[in-house]
Amino acid sequence: MELCSEMMANVWKVVVNVGDTVEEGDTVVILESMKMEIPVVAESAGTVREINVSEGGTVEEGQVVAVIE
Repeated sequence: MELCSEMMANVWKVVVNVGDTVEEGDTVVILESMKMEIPVVAESAGTVREINVSEGGTVEEGQVVAVIE
């Protein structure tokens, strides 16, 4: 499953690492836009296979930030 950014934002914090197990609702990445923190959460349980962003970077709307299997 691909987790995508819902808006253009800065990557404030990457909460998980590749290989971590996550549950539905766990925060994977925290984005920041206009001084608001926007969590990107796992939509189902699984293992993090890819993290496609790094802290301090930016993301575009619809960009894949992580992949969970």
